[in-house]
Amino acid sequence: LSMQGGVFRGTITDAPDFDPTADAEALYSAMKGIGSDKEAILDLVTSRSNAQRQEIIAAYKSNFGQDLIDDLKYELTGKFERLIVSLMRTPAYHDAKEIHDGAGTNERCLIEVLASRNNKQIHDMVAAYKDAYGRDLEEDVIADTSGHFKKMLVVLLQGTRDESGVVDADLVQQDAQDLYAAGEEQWGTDEAKFIMILGNRSVTHLRMVFDEYEKIAEMSIEDSIKNELSGDFERLMLAVVQCIRSVPMFFAKRLYKSMKGLGTADNTLIRIMISRSEIDMLDIRECFRLRYEKSLYNMIKDDTSGDYKRTLLNLCGGDDDLAGEFFPEAAQIAYKMWELSAMTRLRPTVRPAPNFDPAADAQALRKAMKGFGTDEDAIIDIVAWRSNAQRQEIRQAFKSLLGRDLMKDLKSELSKNLERLIIGLMLTPAEFDAKMMRKAMEGAGTDEHALIEILVTRSNQEIHAMNAAYQGAYKKSLEDAIQSDTSGHFCRILVSLVQVMSVIIMRTHTVCNFHAHSQVAELADACNADSDDMVMKFMSILCTRSFPHLRKVFQEFVKCSNKDIEQIIKKEMSGDVKNAFYAIGNNYFSLQTLFSFTFKFGLGTDDRALIRIMVSRSEIDLFNIRKEFKETHDASLHEFIQGDTSGDYRKTLLILCGGED
Repeated sequence: LSMQGGVFRGTITDAPDFDPTADAEALYSAMKGIGSDKEAILDLVTSRSNAQRQEIIAAYKSNFGQDLIDDLKYELTGKFERLIVSLMRTPAYHDAKEIHDGAGTNERCLIEVLASRNNKQIHDMVAAYKDAYGRDLEEDVIADTSGHFKKMLVVLLQGTRDESGVVDADLVQQDAQDLYAAGEEQWGTDEAKFIMILGNRSVTHLRMVFDEYEKIAEMSIEDSIKNELSGDFERLMLAVVQCIRSVPMFFAKRLYKSMKGLGTADNTLIRIMISRSEIDMLDIRECFRLRYEKSLYNMIKDDTSGDYKRTLLNLCGGDDDLAGEFFPEAAQIAYKMWELSAMTRLRPTVRPAPNFDPAADAQALRKAMKGFGTDEDAIIDIVAWRSNAQRQEIRQAFKSLLGRDLMKDLKSELSKNLERLIIGLMLTPAEFDAKMMRKAMEGAGTDEHALIEILVTRSNQEIHAMNAAYQGAYKKSLEDAIQSDTSGHFCRILVSLVQVMSVIIMRTHTVCNFHAHSQVAELADACNADSDDMVMKFMSILCTRSFPHLRKVFQEFVKCSNKDIEQIIKKEMSGDVKNAFYAIGNNYFSLQTLFSFTFKFGLGTDDRALIRIMVSRSEIDLFNIRKEFKETHDASLHEFIQGDTSGDYRKTLLILCGGED
């Protein structure tokens, strides 16, 4: 099992009615004579578990007096040969060979293997290395590496990480404080403290330590590692942290990088597809699809060829691509919305200005707009560098001192995107959200993905404030506006979100197993109902339950029915209803990742979406969004804005962005 433990989530299982002798004979026949039947070989090997393959190897030798692996090496060639032969080795011997063959040349292989394996896997690998090469793995690692990188590798090689699952709250606090004292608090870094804690504490313990560390240091443990460490040691410690957080996500990122750009890192691709096929490949596929908007299956299909490709696709086990033929753009965006308990502390890019004087700012703004022409730079430098609360004080001071409405003056002096952006910044968050909801519904057509984005991502307090602001500004309730502009089940879902979804977001993260099981049965019954009843039943559950509870329901549903709730939504529903349920139903990804995807729509720039997110998130989590954007798009948000916008509009956006990653 993976580092986190848990149930089986692999794609390769024991074949039923297994007969190792019959399989050995089939492989012998496939390799007999001129040429070989590669399809027969790959179909047989990829439909057997590793334990069954070991029985086939033994049966092959018993029946034919030959070594199956030697025969496979002789008959096959290239990457296909490497893949099939590697599948025939036990996991421990496969890991040992990967490290042995990469020793001295491929530190990233060493990092990947040692950071992601549990204690038993490490012990088995060390023993396999000794048996295969007659050498001690630890001694070889010490000979080929140096410094703190070497020390951490040696610690991981001991396979002594606490796997008890017991957490001492006092020790969590102490470890978080010790890590802070070892790095950010002092000049220089106490690497030994990082090594001791990250190399030995349990997964559950370290996750809690990371949360506490962020409260103390006001930055994530990853950012501290990047600040304090360097080179292979930094890469190793980051890999350990990533595996503590999520082993499947760690491998999803590794797989993407192995196939991205010119060429393919086939050794990495082969190693991961083999090593995770019987552990957590289903979870890796899910992480891959959500992070990169493309299924792992399709990326392999596009990046490889021939029998090698077919074998990899068999190991992958299926195509989860929801972003292609049936998943429209609005749903792609909304699909990324869920995982409100983000891994990192929410970090804004705009904070209150020190030595703030609202009267002076009001006078400066009036001066910038008085007379012939407008000093846009002066306006931008004041508005963009103040918090929203400070901007409200400036509005009040402008009216009190000058008897003028600042918003009207700004509208008359500015134009186009700059005017929309500056006005958006001067509105309160509730006024801004109300205006964005109004814009999404006015005129010809409705901006459904904007409606979903806003309603899903706002808190209980924000929803109530937005409702009040909408009523005050437009003399109509937001619920009535939604009902006037949308229809049918989609309308009912949006109305439910306006009233209830915010409560779900704020609700304590508890899960009732009894209710989860009963709702699995309700969903199963709904799947057999007519379309209207199905939608209503889905809405009664998806729109009223907490995210952790829904996650539990979906997991139990898969176990009981062997069906994925998303596939059912895709098959049985359509249009805006399907899009909305995708947004509600998938709660595995962070809001920051959602927003990082929203910026890119293809040709041109969706300025309304860009303004909406830059304004609404600048005092919440825009720093986190920047980080996700960089990882997702291989370009910084700063670079994207620099290249896709211009003039004073660009200058304002870049100030809100807060820096270049």
